[in-house]
Amino acid sequence: MRAARIAHSERLRRVAALLADGRPRTTMDIVRAANVCAVNSIIAELRANGWRIACQRQGDTWWYWIEREGA
Repeated sequence: MRAARIAHSERLRRVAALLADGRPRTTMDIVRAANVCAVNSIIAELRANGWRIACQRQGDTWWYWIEREGA
């Protein structure tokens, strides 16, 4: 995959800004708040840009959040 650079991608910046507070967000939370699709791809691109983003599945719901240092 060729990841977009965050400096050149408004959609990546919107998702990064949403996750920056460290609170867990569901896929649907991210879709609605950041007005994006393909959240899993965006998360992969953010990781390629150096962001440490954790995810966890609970039932049919995926949760994403910024990993804290030392976690």
